[in-house]
Amino acid sequence: MNIVSALSVLGLLLAAASAQKPNQCESPPLMTGGVSMVGPNGLFMSSGAVSYDAFGQKIRFRNYGLVGNETFAIDQLMLFNKKVYYEIDWQQFTCKKKRLNTDFIPMQVPNNAELMGQVIAGSSSSWGMGVLVNSWQGNLPNNGHYMSVFTEIGCIPMTFAGYTPSSGWTLVSTFNWVLGLTNPMDFFPPVICAKSQLEESETPDTMFTALESLARKTKHME
Repeated sequence: MNIVSALSVLGLLLAAASAQKPNQCESPPLMTGGVSMVGPNGLFMSSGAVSYDAFGQKIRFRNYGLVGNETFAIDQLMLFNKKVYYEIDWQQFTCKKKRLNTDFIPMQVPNNAELMGQVIAGSSSSWGMGVLVNSWQGNLPNNGHYMSVFTEIGCIPMTFAGYTPSSGWTLVSTFNWVLGLTNPMDFFPPVICAKSQLEESETPDTMFTALESLARKTKHME
């Protein structure tokens, strides 16, 4: 087989591989990045940082936002392995300790998600101008629905849009992801939480209800 023929076969193999349907994937287990959120139905906006540890089943959201003419700074540390999460209000300098559902949901495309399409975010005119991404959709509990976007290479989460009848639409965008943890202390409760007592609740929060609680809290600030 000459060089031209070999290159032709290689080109056909690469074309066939690129034409395959994207598969559901799971994001890297340790990541640190930026996050912005709008919801529910545009009632509040926030931006901040997120730290993610799938090995230890820990997530931390730092939210700095605006609702009406009021600003807020809420820090949520979720320790699924200990069944608790801390909600720290840095403006009020308070810390609440609450029950957390132990069902850790890793950042991933669920097995039952349906592929909506594959596109180039940016431009495909030249190398480095765009990134190949996959859009997925699926159902949430209580008649909810979601749409999410992950990169084809690396399975890095980019956007998540979720709807539930109780809270409406919530949009989450992530960016500036770094593989690994930039600060291992992110998953230790701050000193103001040392004396916090566990609040009794009939049903433990999940990651989604904890974020919805933040949305309700900011709505009451209006």
